[in-house]
Amino acid sequence: MFRGATTISLDSKGRLAIPAKYRHALSIDCDGKMVCTIDIKQPCLLLYPLPEWQIIERKLTQLSSMNPAERRLQRLLLGHADDCDMDKNGRLLISAPLRQHAGLDKKLMLVGQLNKFEIWDEAAWHDQIAQDMDVEREGDFTLNERLEDFSL
Repeated sequence: MFRGATTISLDSKGRLAIPAKYRHALSIDCDGKMVCTIDIKQPCLLLYPLPEWQIIERKLTQLSSMNPAERRLQRLLLGHADDCDMDKNGRLLISAPLRQHAGLDKKLMLVGQLNKFEIWDEAAWHDQIAQDMDVEREGDFTLNERLEDFSL
């Protein structure tokens, strides 16, 4: 399970280094094979270990290519999906179209989301967190059933 937010850098070739605390598990769980795609709701990328991505692919194959909304989701997620293999130094190459989608510059945030990572431009991440905190402080939202019973 991946958790926490870590500042990382993108090198001049478009590679990022996975933090050491995740490398061993990723080497064992998926032999360093990962898949990166766009987040369709946020200006960030989603990075999945291959076994987790295969679960997503199975769900996507169950959608109808005749339904416009379902086809759109398939097109966006699968059309942007890119295989990323971790090299011996723990680096992943992020393709130019993916970097462009998320507006990635040199400073990034790698954010653990249990079964996957989000990859954010550092400035965009801080802006998003500030917006999220403002919404929480204002309390001007309705909780769904799952959140009504959630406690820390």
